[in-house]
Amino acid sequence: MSLVTLSLGSNIDPDTHIRLCLDALEDTFGPLQISRIFESEPVGFSDNRNFYNLVVAFDSDWSVGELQAWSKQLEIAHGRTPDMLKCSPRALDIDLLTVGGICGTVDGVALPRGEITHNAFVLQPLAELLPDQHHPIYGLSYAALWQRFELGSQRLWAINFHWRGRWISQADSVPKAVSAR
Repeated sequence: MSLVTLSLGSNIDPDTHIRLCLDALEDTFGPLQISRIFESEPVGFSDNRNFYNLVVAFDSDWSVGELQAWSKQLEIAHGRTPDMLKCSPRALDIDLLTVGGICGTVDGVALPRGEITHNAFVLQPLAELLPDQHHPIYGLSYAALWQRFELGSQRLWAINFHWRGRWISQADSVPKAVSAR
């Protein structure tokens, strides 16, 4: 079994699509660790609808290729087609961030995903969820990487979000392991 981390995002009816995605993930892979959900302004998009972003983690014995194929099928089920422009609105965006400590290209997927250290909407939820976990290449904890991160013009903020009878995200809670920004 390997710890798998995924980045989830949506800017088309995000409340609905994030909940449905979490349902599918938990129904398929079992218990999930779920970060707070952050709303963020789009980066590189002409459409100005904000995104909801979060990170989930779970244990799986699936191969990288199987995880990637499952994720892409779920995106398609939510209306995303392979011919869509890279920076177009999407109901669901699922990116495989890490699979255990795998480094390199496996089944056509580059791991760990480069966006981990480039986008606040990936690194902050990952650092909050797994603060002591170390990046497979840089060797630093995600909390340490987040503390060093330069936000620049990237803006994001935690939101309140309820799923399967519990609050998984609250705007006013700040995890102890990661300093507030």
